[in-house]
Amino acid sequence: MQTTLRQLVLSVSLLFFTSVCAAHEPDRDMLNAATAWLAALTPAQRAQATFALTDAERENWNFIPTARAGLPLKQMTAAQQELARALLRTGLSHQGAAKAEAVMSLENVLKELDRTGPTRDPLLYYVTVFGEPSATASWGWRFEGHHLSFNFTVVDGAHVFFTPSFIGSNPADVRSGPQKGLRVLGTEEDLGRAFVRSLDAAQQAIAIISPTAPREIVTGNQRRISALAPVGINGTQLNASQRERLDELLGLYLNRYRSEIASETLARIKADGMDRITFAWAGGLAPGVGHYYRIQGPTFLCEFDNTQNHANHIHTAWRDFKNDFGRDPLAEHYARDHAARSAAGEK
Repeated sequence: MQTTLRQLVLSVSLLFFTSVCAAHEPDRDMLNAATAWLAALTPAQRAQATFALTDAERENWNFIPTARAGLPLKQMTAAQQELARALLRTGLSHQGAAKAEAVMSLENVLKELDRTGPTRDPLLYYVTVFGEPSATASWGWRFEGHHLSFNFTVVDGAHVFFTPSFIGSNPADVRSGPQKGLRVLGTEEDLGRAFVRSLDAAQQAIAIISPTAPREIVTGNQRRISALAPVGINGTQLNASQRERLDELLGLYLNRYRSEIASETLARIKADGMDRITFAWAGGLAPGVGHYYRIQGPTFLCEFDNTQNHANHIHTAWRDFKNDFGRDPLAEHYARDHAARSAAGEK
């Protein structure tokens, strides 16, 4: 059963009680895991894996096969690799971590399908740390490779932000070989289609914004984005059953991340008003036909696209208009720090 927004709301209450007993929270777990991983590296590896928090590389994110900064799993020992995966798990739910591992395994499928294309290797996934992991200061880290990009920022050592975040799948449906039948993002596709099909003709006329899907998610790997045109259908135009379907779809994306992180994001979404969320679809409704959808609220954008490789290649992304790379919270942090220094007479 997929985690819905309603279930995530319940988790907020549960977290109040479990936090009394549990000593670990995402910020602390990330600090401990990053510290352990960095301590296991050689000086040369550490130099390759670390950048200043203010370095432009921190926002140089991508999801295609390309040269990357950081330390790849391929250049780590088995013990270092496990510590790197442990760091990844501090930001993801069990479901999210399983999706990430499945995406990496698809590199072996692509190696067989496309022997003349880019280098395919499930160990060409890079870990990069920005700033010094700290319980009080701000820092960040990235886990990235083909079709995966997780960018976490910890502001003041306590507040975790998780965007931009990207998961893709090629093939979307593995049709031959040992992994035949694997659909890493199949539920994202199926629930999106089920939702738009649940709409009546008048509602579909509002929700379907184009008969043709864009070839790629609209925002691509842009470093900064603004809200897209608020087209599509919103919560006020849905019946109760349809709202539940949309809640389930949105919950599926949030459930990629640790419940504490997902719950904070949900709280911000609810504060802005669930009826202000819009759903837009482009392309065909039949399986195997290129299609795209997006879910957008005042603060966030979730995009899904399946058009490439004869509609067998999915890209999904979650963006935050203000909090990508922890940008606004970091700006507030720097402003407070500058004000404090000025008050103290420091230059």
